[in-house]
Amino acid sequence: MQKILFATSEAHPLIKTGGLADVASSLPRALLKRGHDVKILLPAYASVLVKAKEIGVKKIGELNITGQTISLWQTRLPSSRVTVLLVDIPQFSEREGNPYCTPEGSDWSDNHWRFFVFSKAAEAIALNQANLDWQPDIVHCNDWQTALIPALLAQHEHKPASVFTIHNLAYRGLFSYQIFTELGLPDEHWHHEKLEFYDQLSFMKGGLAFADAITTVSQSYAKEIQTPEFGCGLEGVLQSRSKDLTGVLNGIDMDEWNPGSDKLITYNYNRRTVNQKFKNKIALQEKLGLPVNESIPLLGFIGRLVEQKGVDLILGQIDKLLEQDCQLVILGSGVASYEQILKTIAQQYPDKVSVTIGYNENFAHQIEASADLFLMPSVFEPCGLNQMYSLRYGTLPIVNAVGGLRDTVFEKPFDDIGTDGNGFVFHLPTAEDLHAAILRALACYKLPDAWKKMQQNAMSQDFSWEKSAERYEEIYNGIVKI
Repeated sequence: MQKILFATSEAHPLIKTGGLADVASSLPRALLKRGHDVKILLPAYASVLVKAKEIGVKKIGELNITGQTISLWQTRLPSSRVTVLLVDIPQFSEREGNPYCTPEGSDWSDNHWRFFVFSKAAEAIALNQANLDWQPDIVHCNDWQTALIPALLAQHEHKPASVFTIHNLAYRGLFSYQIFTELGLPDEHWHHEKLEFYDQLSFMKGGLAFADAITTVSQSYAKEIQTPEFGCGLEGVLQSRSKDLTGVLNGIDMDEWNPGSDKLITYNYNRRTVNQKFKNKIALQEKLGLPVNESIPLLGFIGRLVEQKGVDLILGQIDKLLEQDCQLVILGSGVASYEQILKTIAQQYPDKVSVTIGYNENFAHQIEASADLFLMPSVFEPCGLNQMYSLRYGTLPIVNAVGGLRDTVFEKPFDDIGTDGNGFVFHLPTAEDLHAAILRALACYKLPDAWKKMQQNAMSQDFSWEKSAERYEEIYNGIVKI
């Protein structure tokens, strides 16, 4: 059994802006089931404290860090036995809205200070200096907001081992040299092999340079980030630590995303009754005012409307797509210009396209259950979850061969699908390659035997967190000093 402090800036359902929140909820639960003593460390955002009070919260101590008093609260992750420790400073608990950005979309001006204080609290807990009578064997840090923790721990001889997980390398936590000095970080850390990044402070490099083990969220992404194309300027340090870098594919909640028991969809079905899936499509067509036709292929897209998610590729071939006999349903929000273009297309083609701006969990489940094909043409994708949800629901993904998409979706010839063929893959991030993949998918849809075989393959895969937790156990055991 390991004692694990899991430091994260978000955890579902207490606070969520992206996939990190799902990982920070599911992996600790899976580790707890495997007998480990896991505590999540999370900022006490205003919205988190509201939810914590609903399920029970108590104050367990105070810390003084650089003259500021920090309150520590304890609650639990809803619907689980995982303990959650909350780091409470006014810059977290008295601020409504997004944890990282202002309502106008710019970063909070004190993000460096907020997450430095959070990291100092983690340091104190990790060294058993927070009067909790509990010291972890492992401190597991996630993304730039927690990446300073391994750097802070490196200053101490008797410290827990540390793991740093990269969920998205594009967010490097960049600040000025002035902020480096304001935070009082050791002068020797201002070095290109440590925290300095092209004359800036990079929080992310704290994890890359000082953690005992580095992980990321798919095997392919672990390789990609060591190249200039995907390395975001950090490929050099990642190459130097390649022996310590491991790709561990994220899992999904196999209970929440289960078409056989999903209460959010109209008709339940499973691998044996996948031929009943079309009933969900009919229900969705009726709901959205699309022509009701069980035989017309329905394509779905759920995600942020940003360049990373391949929205340019979708728009670059949308005229050709609209010439095909199919329907398209989109759920997402993001760049205003993308939103407006898509809304205009939906107005011009109400019989073929439905666009809903925003995010709705119930609607997301309904799209996954109703669509025949799922568009996920991401320019880069560290892991991706929606392609795994889609496979679970027999909704065959169309993906770009990057990151976790490459590791989970496999295209095979229609006459030799085998046990692996489960989707459609293109290899160049162009609208032309995406459209060619869509045409292959639409052609396969007209071949009932091949189509059903691919659905059976897709729905047979095990994306449970149990497998990921077991791999993390191996990593933990490899760095803990006995």
